[in-house]
Amino acid sequence: MTLGPEPTIPGPLVHPTPPSFRPPPGSCDSHCHVFGPAATFPFAPDRTFTPPDVPEAALARLHRTLGIDRAVIVQSASHGRDQAVLIDALRTGGGRYRGVALIGLDTPRSELDRLHAEGVRGIRLQFMPHLGAAPTDEEILRYADLVEPLGWHVEIHVAGTGAVDRFGVITKIPTRVVIDHLGRVDLNDGLDSPPVQALRRLLDTGTVWLKLSGTYRVTLTGAPYDDANALAASLAAHAPERVVWGTDFPHPNLYGPMPDDGILLDGIPDIVPDERNRHKLLVANPTELFDFS
Repeated sequence: MTLGPEPTIPGPLVHPTPPSFRPPPGSCDSHCHVFGPAATFPFAPDRTFTPPDVPEAALARLHRTLGIDRAVIVQSASHGRDQAVLIDALRTGGGRYRGVALIGLDTPRSELDRLHAEGVRGIRLQFMPHLGAAPTDEEILRYADLVEPLGWHVEIHVAGTGAVDRFGVITKIPTRVVIDHLGRVDLNDGLDSPPVQALRRLLDTGTVWLKLSGTYRVTLTGAPYDDANALAASLAAHAPERVVWGTDFPHPNLYGPMPDDGILLDGIPDIVPDERNRHKLLVANPTELFDFS
């Protein structure tokens, strides 16, 4: 199927609620995206969705509202392996941003070196049917071998029982592993389901990190996401030194109510009540994981 230029997914809220919680200096939004503008950075011909334009300027505006100083921009599947939009954002950020790329097993080392020089520090592997075919376990390890010399992490985007299904291969990955969006577990199964237990066991390895992002993707109750925040809180308490937080702005492939990023930020004190561990979550942990200066 060939997609036209019109967006097939909605955009984010233009005016999020000003948050009550003020993050500490140096805080990082560890998972967000930029889209286009398509006139300058065309979307991939083989994309599975077409987002509206949400350029770096919109991301920067959100971060000013939230009081966020740094961010990790994850290359979107809508742009595919053309990293031009990501590189432009990294350069515009002037050191405030790090990047996570989408690559292929045929991506040459020279290209990886170029991306590293621009600020990329990881790759993302997708296991979501709406984003295309997932890599096999063998391919996952081959990807890890490609990026290990650069010290990059491998980011895993799974859902449902994915943390259980991929547990074995994740523990074999020689680099740091970052699991997106609380593993997108099904909260219908409770806070101690096999996938949640798998996340805890993966955190216990010492090489797996978890993004406490996408609470709005796992909630059963809706905003202010108390049930998902409770899940995030239990995992943050389990391994406070290996968790990071992100908005997932501009919330792609969401067809229900768009989350209010101010409300997402205001959930942080419920997720991590202790100020010292909040500093780890927002400042110290992303500084280490994403190699900020």
